Amino acid sequence: MERTKNSFKVIGLMSGTSLDGLDIVYSHIYRQNNKWQFEILQTESIDYDKAFQAKLKSTVEMSAEDLWSFHNEFGNWLGEQVAAFVRHNTLEVDFVSSHGHTVFHQPERGFTCQIGSGQHLANVSGLKVICDFRTNDVALGGQGAPLVPIGDRLFFSGYDFCLNLGGISNISFEKDSERIAYDISPANMLLNYLIKPLGKAYDEGGMTARKGSLNKELLQALNSLLYYQLPYPKSLGYEWFREQLIPLLDNFEDTLENRLHTAVYHICEQISNDIKKEVSSKQARLLVTGGGAKNDFLIELLRNNLKGKCEVIVPETTLIDFKEALVFAFMGVLRECGEVNCLKSVTGASRDSSSGVIYYPS
Repeated sequence: MERTKNSFKVIGLMSGTSLDGLDIVYSHIYRQNNKWQFEILQTESIDYDKAFQAKLKSTVEMSAEDLWSFHNEFGNWLGEQVAAFVRHNTLEVDFVSSHGHTVFHQPERGFTCQIGSGQHLANVSGLKVICDFRTNDVALGGQGAPLVPIGDRLFFSGYDFCLNLGGISNISFEKDSERIAYDISPANMLLNYLIKPLGKAYDEGGMTARKGSLNKELLQALNSLLYYQLPYPKSLGYEWFREQLIPLLDNFEDTLENRLHTAVYHICEQISNDIKKEVSSKQARLLVTGGGAKNDFLIELLRNNLKGKCEVIVPETTLIDFKEALVFAFMGVLRECGEVNCLKSVTGASRDSSSGVIYYPS
């Protein structure tokens, strides 16, 4: 049954594939003149310490028992972060909308797994929780990803393309009155892996990559990966990166700077090639968010590749950092209202759906 409430104060939680930390956004999401609007009221990013980051990374190797135990532990931890955030900022909250953290994503085998138990999160925070947004779409034959395009359509319709540069680069746009979206390539997941030997979590501003030179043989090998020839809808996960990219990268002996420089070229080529296929004769507008939007070298290269075809727009920092968490808050609102939040045109599912599982504190 469709609910009529048109104003919500929601906390959105996002933990991405780049393993850098938890993004928390407190937002006012409301419907005005039959159009959804948002205000970002409070934000916080909580970095994972090295031990916790290592544990999250090792989840793909855990036994079923250990993974399930950590699923509950991570839910408790999320609940503690939410409770502290609410206390510190004295917030009134309707519910929490949590993406969780993706461990397995293999829609071709019919499953996806995001850890961070919704019941534990609800119990510890004392708040209603909506989470597990991907499973239902996969059960309907979809990719369960990307999910942010519903927010792109309803919040950011003033742009022709919305690009997120997180662990993975993904894009969404309207085509023939349908929203199209898919994962293009690895992004920060790849760059962070390459910079790691320097003891850095990421390449700030792309400064290290900028110092390198192009390795044409490596670039060709990266561009030749089968995934890039597949039609959309399609999506990527860490397992693909580990199985396809890491062995390829480790096969090429070159300086760290050159490998990083080449990786940025690879990411920009894949993104710009896909955008150019979809641009009409008019100058298009591309909104870029996610951590990669702060990589000056990557953005500079992307602008050069798209010059004359598409204007690359990098918004203010809050939106760069918290757009994904905001949209997951919005997905919870749509689920609460019984409205569509997963689009079959994006994921390839048999139908649109209102996905997400609701947990109440006990």
